[in-house]
Amino acid sequence: MKHHAFGRMPFTVTNVGFGAWQIGGSWGDISEADGRAALNAALDAGMTFIDTADVYGDGRSEKIIADVLKTRGGARPMVATKAGRRLNPHVAEGYTTANLEGFIDRSLKNLVVDSLDLVQLHCPPREVLYQPEVFESLDALQKAGKIKGYGVSVEKVEDGLKAIEYPGVVSIQIIYNIFRQRPDHLFFQEARRKNVAIIARVPLASGLLSGKITRDTHFASDDHRNFNRHGEAFDVGETFAGVPFEVGLQAVEEVRKLVPAGATMAAFALRWILMAEAVTVVIPGARNAEQARANAAAADLAPLSADIMAATREIYERLIAPHVHQRW
Repeated sequence: MKHHAFGRMPFTVTNVGFGAWQIGGSWGDISEADGRAALNAALDAGMTFIDTADVYGDGRSEKIIADVLKTRGGARPMVATKAGRRLNPHVAEGYTTANLEGFIDRSLKNLVVDSLDLVQLHCPPREVLYQPEVFESLDALQKAGKIKGYGVSVEKVEDGLKAIEYPGVVSIQIIYNIFRQRPDHLFFQEARRKNVAIIARVPLASGLLSGKITRDTHFASDDHRNFNRHGEAFDVGETFAGVPFEVGLQAVEEVRKLVPAGATMAAFALRWILMAEAVTVVIPGARNAEQARANAAAADLAPLSADIMAATREIYERLIAPHVHQRW
């Protein structure tokens, strides 16, 4: 893995990090023991960035991370969390100073730290991005020492472009993968110009790009790939990257032909993301230690050729773009 400066913040992170949504919930039956083993394996492999949120398992993910890091001791990785999705209903009016401070205080307690490395607004309603007082509140919380920095996790490219107009925004988290290529147009260019860190999420399109999912794959009732397949619970773009399931399976078979000998499809998909120089860190999840180690090893694959990159682009434009390109 390579190490990158995290935008304008005084952190250096590996280009592959650990996405901790899976160890919190909404991914079916993942035991706490497996989640801990996955996180430990990621850290043993050298990962120095963990991404979580206060709503992953209602704080369970944050608490597991805190306990694992306490047990391990030594140098701490950068831990990024998120806030806002505890609002019910999740509306722009809820992004008050008092609520934000309450969310941050809860995460401070869950993570057992005095200051959060990074807090990200968790895919807020678009109206929030047009309320400068929200970002003034974050500036005040940073000045008070409760957070070291703040960013925004977004669904749409346009939301990312708006968010980085605020000078205090140091990072943007966005879906970017073989099935979601639009960020690699104007947005990445602008983010690099402003030295904003980019966190690439949903790198395997909820497992589609692992190449292991088939039409017969069964997803548990508490797995978002079951209960949110059509956006019933949250933005459908978070599940299979918004790609219709059958279309995704068809595209996967075409992508599979491009995978170099000796590489897994998941590793190929992660290496594809790392070809974008604007990406600071990609955050695949892991159900177990083996997956965590494989995620770390993906960074060691040789760079992909121009022909392979062009071929993935052609597959995207022909099969995937009609379903996602102008939606996010």
